Amino acid sequence: MRNKNKVIIYIVLVIMSFIMLVPFAWMVLTAFKTVGESTQMDPFVIFPSHWRVDNFVKVVHNVNFGRLYFNTIAMIALRVLCAVLTSTIAGYAFARLQFKGRDLMFALVLFQMMIPSQIFIIPQYVMVSKLGWTNSLLGLLFPGMVSAFGTFLLRQAYLGLPKELEEAARLDGCNIGQTFLFIMAPLTKSSMVALGIFTAVFAYKDLMWPMIVCPDTNKTTLASALSKMQGQFSSNYPELMAAALIACLPMIVIYVIFQKQFIEGIATSGGKL
Repeated sequence: MRNKNKVIIYIVLVIMSFIMLVPFAWMVLTAFKTVGESTQMDPFVIFPSHWRVDNFVKVVHNVNFGRLYFNTIAMIALRVLCAVLTSTIAGYAFARLQFKGRDLMFALVLFQMMIPSQIFIIPQYVMVSKLGWTNSLLGLLFPGMVSAFGTFLLRQAYLGLPKELEEAARLDGCNIGQTFLFIMAPLTKSSMVALGIFTAVFAYKDLMWPMIVCPDTNKTTLASALSKMQGQFSSNYPELMAAALIACLPMIVIYVIFQKQFIEGIATSGGKL
C-alpha cells in the first residue's frame, strides 16, 4: 500500500512537471517556425516543418542584446548587493538588538510586504524624477535598494541562532559590530545566498518599473525590451519567442550554478516565485 501511494505521487508529480514545461517547450518550438505556422489553428501541428534560424538572426540584428544584457545584469547585481547588505544589517537589528520602537518599525516592514508593490510606483517615480535618475541604471536600481522580504528572511535566520554565541563573543571582548560581522553574519550565509537568488529572479522578471523609468530601449532591461516587440494589432511570434529564448539564458545559467541554494532558499523561506 505504501509503495502504491508513492507510485501515485510520482505519477502526479511527473504529470505536473510536464504541464509546467509545456509553455517553455512551446516557446522553443515557435522560435523555429514561420509566422504562418505559429498562428495556424491545427492542434496536431506541433513541430516546425523546417527548423529555421532566421528568427534568431533577425532578432540579434534588430535588438541590441549586448546592451540589454549589460543593463539587466548590472541592475540584478546592484539590487542583490544592496538587498543583501541592507537586509542583513536590518535583520540583525530587529532580531538581536533592543531599541525603542523596534516592534513598530518591524510591523511597518511587514505592512509593506502585504501591500502590492504597484502602489509605490508613483511616489518612487516622483523621487527618481526629482533626483534626475530617469533613463539610468540608478533609476532601475532604486526600488531594490532595500527589501522588506529580505529583512524578514534574515531576521528569522538570526532568531534561529543560539544566544550563547553572542554571550561568548561578548566575554571575548567583541562589541556589537564585531559580533555581527565576525560571529553572526557568517552563520546566515545560506540565507543571504537564498535572498540573493530571490532578488535576482524578482529583478530579472520586473516589467512595469523598467518600462516606466527607462522608456529608452537602449537603457532598459530585457523584459521591458521584449514587451516593446509586441505590436498593437499584430506580432511576429516566432521572432518574439526567439528573443524570449535568448533572454532566458541568464536565468538558466544562474539556476544551473545555484540550483542547490535555490531549492534550499525556497524550502527555508517558504516563499514562492
